[in-house]
Amino acid sequence: EVQLVESGGGLVQPGGSLRLSCAASGFTFRWYAMSWVRQAPGKGLEWVSTIKSGGGDSTSYADSVKGRFTIARDNAKNTLYLQMNSLKPEDTAVYYCAKDPTGSSRGQGTQVTVSS
Repeated sequence: EVQLVESGGGLVQPGGSLRLSCAASGFTFRWYAMSWVRQAPGKGLEWVSTIKSGGGDSTSYADSVKGRFTIARDNAKNTLYLQMNSLKPEDTAVYYCAKDPTGSSRGQGTQVTVSS
């Protein structure tokens, strides 16, 4: 059974940083590209970032987060990360890690709230 468990969310002031983690199990993590998606209040799922199975430079980002967010993975630990810097109020959302960029196979999510 595929399990994706996100953690690291919270309340942060504008300009602050958070690091999200996602512990994966139930599948061969290193074989899969992994993504972060988010859902803001009252809105649909939005793709945030994807990292290919090899990691490294094989990353892509939504324009809204490019230059502020960094996706990474540790295949030895079956863990996906999202470092979020220079956070803005519009980054407020539930963040999910997912086996696909559409978010159809995702975890339960972690809440990120950016507010002063």
